[in-house]
Amino acid sequence: MRKNIVAGNWKMNTTLAEGVGLAKDVNEALKGIDAKCDVVICVPFTHLASVAGVIDSKLGLGAENCADHLKGAYTGEVSAPMVASTGAKYVILGHSERRQYYGETSEILKTKVNLALEENLTPIFCIGEVLEERENGTFLDVVTKQIEEALFDLSAEDFGKLILAYEPVWAIGTGKTATADQAEEMHAHIRSVIAGKYGKEVADNCSILYGGSCKPSNAKELFEKPDVDGGLIGGAALDCASFMGIVTAF
Repeated sequence: MRKNIVAGNWKMNTTLAEGVGLAKDVNEALKGIDAKCDVVICVPFTHLASVAGVIDSKLGLGAENCADHLKGAYTGEVSAPMVASTGAKYVILGHSERRQYYGETSEILKTKVNLALEENLTPIFCIGEVLEERENGTFLDVVTKQIEEALFDLSAEDFGKLILAYEPVWAIGTGKTATADQAEEMHAHIRSVIAGKYGKEVADNCSILYGGSCKPSNAKELFEKPDVDGGLIGGAALDCASFMGIVTAF
């Protein structure tokens, strides 16, 4: 059975002290509830080791990215082994902001996924369309291509280790949100694409998160859809109460 997951993506926010404080707050809040989902926080590189020291096993820890090289003369980069050495278990790869601002291609992401898997990190792999692609009707084809180009060289066993996150890029930070029906349409399509390559069992076991301005006010409606297995949460993850409001939507 696939897992329900709520993962926070802090992006380039919080100082180290602020981040450790927020992690402690989320960790403490989780102790008081019987969460019906796995809960993960993906934090800036600078925070990983410190946050790992203040959370317990109920709260998963991830990085927001990793390099497409194992080691070497790549100033400023952070490799998958470095991420794993902090105690992190997850890594976000292919986020729309990495694709848009830093030119990450499917070839680069293919390498990153393989390096992450070699370190027993669980990739949270992001896919999604921009507004023009949504409006011109190519959005299903765009997402299919993103999956095929970056992930379909994986074995069924390795593909089964991934978490996917669908981000309607036009809904990130814009105040717009895909309707629950739009999210379900895309998630069901993604699952059918996976089934076409790896079979129904692998597709049915793959957790697919929604990553477009999910908030406490709309989380329950989204999570009730059969192919929506949780959320990759941006802004609402920076406030403990808001984040926990999404966690408890399950």
